[in-house]
Amino acid sequence: MNGAFRFLAGVALAGICVFGGSGVALAEDAAVLAAKFGALESVRQISISPDGQKVAYIATRNGGGAVLSVVDLGAAAANVGVPKPILAQRTEGQTLESCDWATDERLICVNSMVYDYSGYLMPIERLFALNADGSKVARLSADTGSDTLGFALYGGGVIDWDLPGKPNHVLMTRYYVPKVSIGSNVTHEQQGLGVEEVDVDSLQRHNVEHPFSEAYRYITDGHGTVRVMGVRPMRGDDEMGNEINYSYRAPNSREWKRLSKVTIDASGLASGFQPVAVDGAKNVVYGFDSLNGFDALYSIALDGTDTRQLVLAKDGIDVDELVRLGRDRRVVGASFATDIRRSEFFDPDLKKLAAGLTKALPGQPSITLFGASADESKILLLASSDMDPGTFYRFDKAARQLSPLLPVRAELAGMTLGAMKPITFPAADGTQIPGYLTLPPGSTGKGLPAIIMPHGGPASRDEWGFDWLVQFYVARGYAVLQPNYRGSTGFGAEWYRQNGWKSWRTAIGDVNDAGRWLTAQGIAAPGKLAIVGWSYGGYAALQSAVLDPDLFKAIVAVAPVTDLASYKLEKGTKMARDFVGTGPHVQEGSPAQNAAAIKAPVLLFHGDHDINVDIGESRMMNNRLKAAGKQVTFVEFPGLDHQLADSAARTRLLAESDAFLRKAMGLQP
Repeated sequence: MNGAFRFLAGVALAGICVFGGSGVALAEDAAVLAAKFGALESVRQISISPDGQKVAYIATRNGGGAVLSVVDLGAAAANVGVPKPILAQRTEGQTLESCDWATDERLICVNSMVYDYSGYLMPIERLFALNADGSKVARLSADTGSDTLGFALYGGGVIDWDLPGKPNHVLMTRYYVPKVSIGSNVTHEQQGLGVEEVDVDSLQRHNVEHPFSEAYRYITDGHGTVRVMGVRPMRGDDEMGNEINYSYRAPNSREWKRLSKVTIDASGLASGFQPVAVDGAKNVVYGFDSLNGFDALYSIALDGTDTRQLVLAKDGIDVDELVRLGRDRRVVGASFATDIRRSEFFDPDLKKLAAGLTKALPGQPSITLFGASADESKILLLASSDMDPGTFYRFDKAARQLSPLLPVRAELAGMTLGAMKPITFPAADGTQIPGYLTLPPGSTGKGLPAIIMPHGGPASRDEWGFDWLVQFYVARGYAVLQPNYRGSTGFGAEWYRQNGWKSWRTAIGDVNDAGRWLTAQGIAAPGKLAIVGWSYGGYAALQSAVLDPDLFKAIVAVAPVTDLASYKLEKGTKMARDFVGTGPHVQEGSPAQNAAAIKAPVLLFHGDHDINVDIGESRMMNNRLKAAGKQVTFVEFPGLDHQLADSAARTRLLAESDAFLRKAMGLQP
């Protein structure tokens, strides 16, 4: 991996050398391909220092866990371009999520774990700091201590990295819990979410926003001043309500003024202006709100006039993400996904740069900005596409040099992957459903074993880009179709409908119509059609066979919801109960309640530390299918969560699912 950082001197936009190269993959057996595609990313997260001379990245550790390495890219560095590992983390239920630069010499990292408290799984997150050489490791999240009346699962998060005149300081949120005073009297210290200023070297901290029990979110101007606060009033039953009230402060004021109210309905749709970022120089807040049933980007002046301006809207599609850059996370554009995700830059220089980079790099990949130095003279970016997992680069504005750093997935270097093509197909009622079709490279595109792969969520969608799960099956000769069924997000409120639970018949109907279309087009060979899904996609895979038992020859469901009634109980909140709803659809839309209708063999995978979907859902489905005399295989992964973020587990999932599908379809191993 060291060689990846020995970038070429004098590489300019007119002649860029890309790390890795391209070529035709050699024929490899299933086990080798499963190991290559199942391996976690070589670079799981990366960041650039304020001076632009160092990068820190988290890589997968051999045998599990993670390794944090720092690379000095400065010309005067003794080992320029050579990664130096500074921290190794074993698995043991912990995940090193991210590490970002607080100063040129000090990093702030986020560590998470799932704690099993008497059978109840709780997510815990803590922040710590360390020097770029791995020394002076110290916990940054405030210690709750033995004198508190509760335990803060959330360890806080950095909301501002750029405090003028205080280079070693950051602003962090903190969840305060009440304490017991001497003599067993409970103090009346207010509890809830607040904000602290923290010195990352001395670890001294002081409060800048007093905790408020119903505080939900704080947004700064990127230069050390909190300008927006979100408050989510509690219901009478001590649950969070379905409204969020946002307030703002004018410059040099501590007085809160009303900004907006966001209401979340029973289907999960939010209405009202949702603030995301503040531009202190322009004295505006950017956020999203509905325009003719689609999300659009607006700005509102924070000067007391509440002047509202439409910044960006697109017909028939949601504008749903901001593009931000630099230490102050300034807003430089917004993005939206049509056939592919596109960014519209407000900064003319960045717009020109992104267009130039896309044209200069082989294959004209998508460009994603990942960070920048304090003066934005050096930019960290990712170039990737549907057939390329991506390579990280550092661009030097002054020198006009683009230096390749690391591939996202080194194991796949040199492999020819399948092209992901946007398509539409008709649903039973004539509605055109968008999706993505990926075919094996070099195939005729006809008479293939085929897979329908519905996405998770359901409040989500598939997008154009590299997908390790899709590309593995394509490498094994399958055609894969990913439908953005009705119930997906990104296509407006009407497309989302009541969500994929309440409107399951429409959503699953679209999924099944995707399979019928593949067969009608001759892409799927007769009797060679299967369905594979993860999370809600796993639910859709199972429920599709309830709706049409004869359509698919095999079903693979990873971490699926299988019973809507039990799923509501697992989540426990009124909002979750409202989201799923009540009525006949709860039983009719539960594959575990209708296991007898399923004809195709079923393969289930689930981690027993899954806090998104309890493993009890798969255990129930397994038992119900067995009781009904159906073919089912169930694989449990000890200690793993919803993502199954473990190379060995993912390799096993790919190898065993491929063997299962081939047997069910009568294909050669």
